[in-house]
Amino acid sequence: FFTSGFQVAPETKAVMKWLRSIPFVLSASLHGGELVVTYPYDYSRHPMEEKMFSPTPDEKVFKMLAKAYADAHPVISDRSELRCGGNFVKRGGIINGAEWYSFTGGMADFNYLHTNCFEITVEVGCEKFPLEEELFTIWHENKGALLNYMEMVHRGIKGIVSDKFGNPIKNARISVRGIQHDVTTGN
Repeated sequence: FFTSGFQVAPETKAVMKWLRSIPFVLSASLHGGELVVTYPYDYSRHPMEEKMFSPTPDEKVFKMLAKAYADAHPVISDRSELRCGGNFVKRGGIINGAEWYSFTGGMADFNYLHTNCFEITVEVGCEKFPLEEELFTIWHENKGALLNYMEMVHRGIKGIVSDKFGNPIKNARISVRGIQHDVTTGN
């Protein structure tokens, strides 16, 4: 992931450094061009295979996060298959990124593999570049879903890992039995 031979832009390096320095828990990347919520992995484990389901060890959590967004979005949650994004209706408006299309170097995969942050990608509309006058409607369609997603930060395990004197332990590894993906404590 981001290996030699792959040129990383300075602004991308800055974001990567920022993500490693602050213990973010959730994030969402907003895109245009479709109406669906995707979750990692975006890069297929089999790079020669297109549209191959590629789950993380935290598949259930990612599905829950993506559903929290999709279910609160008035258009994504609409059951009509004739609308924009209608081809994802039978999936509940969500899909594993690599199962939709595989690509390398995405932020959601980077966050999952190199930070404690779980990121989904929200395709906010079928137009890749919406007109200025459409932005107000797009904002209102996504506002409630964004707030619902942000509330998901309170799900799961949270607390302080401390030594016997009550001092916080930085970079303590947290493991959950049955999930082969550890997280570490922040500062």
